[in-house]
Amino acid sequence: MSFVTVITDFVSMHPHLAYGAVFLLALSEAIPIVGALVPGSALIIGISALVPAGFVELVPLLIAATMGAITGDGLSYGLGHRYHREVLCRWPLNRYPELVARSEAFLNRHGGKSVFLARFTPGVRAFVPLLAGILGMPVRRFYAANIASALAWAPSHVLPGVLVGASFTLTGEAAGRLATLVAAVIAVLWAVLWGVRLVMRSGMPRLAAAQARLWAWAAARDTWPRRQARSLLDPNQTETRALALAAGVVLGAAWLFFGVLEDVVSRDPLVRADAAIYHLLQDLRTPWGDAIMIAITELGDTAVTLPMTIIIFAWLAGRGAWRSALYWAAAVGFASALNTGVKVAIHRMRPGDLLYSGWSEFSFPSGHATVNAVMYGFLAFMVARRVRPAWRVPVVAAALSLAALVAFSRLYLGAHWFSDVIGSLAFATAWVVVLGIAYMHHGEAPTRVGSRELATVACAALVLVGGFNVWRHHAADVQRYAVRYEEPTVVASDWWRSDWQQLPAERVDLAGEIEEPLTIQWAGGLRSLVRELAYSGWQPPAPWTLSNAVAWLAPDPDPLSLPVLAYLDRGRMPSLTLVHAGPATADARLVLRLWAADLRLTNGHPQPVWVGSVVRERLYHPLSLVTVSLAQTDVNEPRQALASAIASGRLAVRPAQAPHSHWDGQVLLAHDSSIPVRREAADD
Repeated sequence: MSFVTVITDFVSMHPHLAYGAVFLLALSEAIPIVGALVPGSALIIGISALVPAGFVELVPLLIAATMGAITGDGLSYGLGHRYHREVLCRWPLNRYPELVARSEAFLNRHGGKSVFLARFTPGVRAFVPLLAGILGMPVRRFYAANIASALAWAPSHVLPGVLVGASFTLTGEAAGRLATLVAAVIAVLWAVLWGVRLVMRSGMPRLAAAQARLWAWAAARDTWPRRQARSLLDPNQTETRALALAAGVVLGAAWLFFGVLEDVVSRDPLVRADAAIYHLLQDLRTPWGDAIMIAITELGDTAVTLPMTIIIFAWLAGRGAWRSALYWAAAVGFASALNTGVKVAIHRMRPGDLLYSGWSEFSFPSGHATVNAVMYGFLAFMVARRVRPAWRVPVVAAALSLAALVAFSRLYLGAHWFSDVIGSLAFATAWVVVLGIAYMHHGEAPTRVGSRELATVACAALVLVGGFNVWRHHAADVQRYAVRYEEPTVVASDWWRSDWQQLPAERVDLAGEIEEPLTIQWAGGLRSLVRELAYSGWQPPAPWTLSNAVAWLAPDPDPLSLPVLAYLDRGRMPSLTLVHAGPATADARLVLRLWAADLRLTNGHPQPVWVGSVVRERLYHPLSLVTVSLAQTDVNEPRQALASAIASGRLAVRPAQAPHSHWDGQVLLAHDSSIPVRREAADD
């Protein structure tokens, strides 16, 4: 069962919990500090997306969001009204004096309207109601603005989620995959943002303290190492510190690039992770996602980057900024040349047949990721030098976001492996930083370049050239990048006799690590296997519901009442999971998982082949407080228990598999009764 199915089934059975969650999320948005940690808006939109499918109702959802917003602002206002400025001196509010000052200035500037406006203003949103109570805003005036803002805020969050859910509904069977992809992207972005905030808040004070201790050490004596440390820490030597930081970035990026290159050449676990990530993304593809990602990848084509390079070079040269023009040409030209050189040297093939020819047929590194990251990274550097400090972050963020989307599109469309893209971005980072250091010392003054004009020219070129390229090639690229499920086929008797050895011997997780042996191969439909195993007590696992999840907190639960974790094999979810009571003990169970094997048998009507593992999970009860399930290393006994339940099975030994203490190298081969593998083998 997929993750999306688990969530939707849970919400459909407990819609009141969804309404309660929306109420609490809306409330948390108005609580200082809590609102910055909990992605309330994003989660409310996600829950609202379930409305078109009928899992939750629109009106109760709007009421829950409205009441939660009113209650949250009311609690914040009451806290300030009761404790006045004393509350600002307590942890954790005393750690954010700048945010408090901004919120107070916002309230003084807008007066009574501030409560309404703050609801839609990030940063001050959670502090203005608190300060309204501290500064003695009348209760009637506060609640009039509070209720009015909540009535506007709730629909602005719920209705977009409903539209997203309606879009998913239109995609039919692809809805679950599209929802999973969107949810995964949102979760990753939120985790990255939360991690950056955490590092900045907790790491910067510690870094300052460490810097003070290092300065005290450097100032104690006059030796060469201490003099170098003083030059780096001296506040008047900002250029030295910047160079040291840039050198660190270059070394780190170069280390990552050569590390990835070594893994690609030696086929280390990163290469196995490549295949897992590739299969995972291909299973999440949808027509809508394909259309968007193909358009993004077309914006990064050579047909776009080359004209943009020429246009910007000509514009810089026309202004007399020849040094900047030459740096620009060197940035893109060297990135393209090195990318091609490494491709020719490594000769790594792409994941699929995408009709590339010549040097473009090779995979490592990704030309799209390399060239676009260098081009937009160096362009953002030249533009950000001149603009106001407040605009530097948006400029850099916009440029890097476009480059990151182009890189991700190559992964999503299956045009490159994960290591191709990571290695490309690492090299691009190092090259842009090296060029930036050189440009700072030898390039033109910012006034000579004209940052605003340069940004305008670049955006216009991207819109015109990129738009034309998308219009011209999109229809053909939809066919080019279409998902192709070309499963190899073998004769059923050949699989039964020897070709089963071509399938993987061990499971590989998403990180590329080798896990438990794959000790069963099944040919045929899964329903027939489920029916056959049901006679011996094998059954589907308990679904992931609230009550079943809580069972893990019980000290002595029934093993069969506990849900089963969905292990990935090469990026794929298990297609079938069954459990069995196993040995005559109350603290263990057998778990069977089967994954698609990308192989079909030919015997009239093609039949799929599945690979799987069967393990014994032992339940442990630390301190008699919770239950923990751990898979045992011995896989021979569980495989034998499964073999005794399948009449059509036989045990075969992998000749190349060295015996292990926990696995004897034998694999259980079994098939649907409609596949006459034994008769075909005998005829041969």
